[in-house]
Amino acid sequence: MTPASSGFDALASDASAEGRRFVVRLADEWRSGANGFDRQGEALRSAFRDGILVAVGGLNADPYLPEDSGTARLRHVYVRPAWRRAGLGAALTRHLLSPAGPRFRRVRLRTGNPDAARLYERCGFEPVDEQDAMHGFGVAP
Repeated sequence: MTPASSGFDALASDASAEGRRFVVRLADEWRSGANGFDRQGEALRSAFRDGILVAVGGLNADPYLPEDSGTARLRHVYVRPAWRRAGLGAALTRHLLSPAGPRFRRVRLRTGNPDAARLYERCGFEPVDEQDAMHGFGVAP
């Protein structure tokens, strides 16, 4: 899946309607080449239901810690409203964490959404008090 894929504009439109501009930012960064999720250990994943793009999310080397090559950042995770509370967000998050192991020892994220924070905590993230991060996850070697 790429942000140029069929259905991405509709997903981004849904996200924007909720004030979640990060999905549009994902597409803009992809199209400009600023973020291709193409370095070792990075990933961009999506979920489709009945041919409809319903969720997207990515994993990057943490851009806020460029000197720390062992830390990743979970980014741009979004599930369309009609498909929430069905386990897709958790499944997508766990799927994104799976490529982290070989390269990254830790994954961080930031969210202002209390529902998303609870989802990440159910997936094993713990609250942290760090600059540019609200939650952290230690990846088993």
